[in-house]
Amino acid sequence: MESSGPTRQYTEAEIKEENKRIRHLRRLVDFSLALIAQSPMPLDEAHRIVQAVRQQAMRLFPGKEQTFELLYTPRFRRLIAEKFKLL
Repeated sequence: MESSGPTRQYTEAEIKEENKRIRHLRRLVDFSLALIAQSPMPLDEAHRIVQAVRQQAMRLFPGKEQTFELLYTPRFRRLIAEKFKLL
């Protein structure tokens, strides 16, 4: 099996920093999901929260928009559809 190129070795500090950013994003997503679920708010405010989380994710992980769309967008969509009876 051929390799697509040399693999980069990451330092322990880089790995720790990446893990820190991942934890931060997970907490932000979890908090935002809870806020949308538990707070009385209009649909447009829920969408603004999702957009703000997406923008923060792009700041934390530039170029990883598709990863956000795969991992987190479905969770937000399900919650918003359920809360606002959009099904």
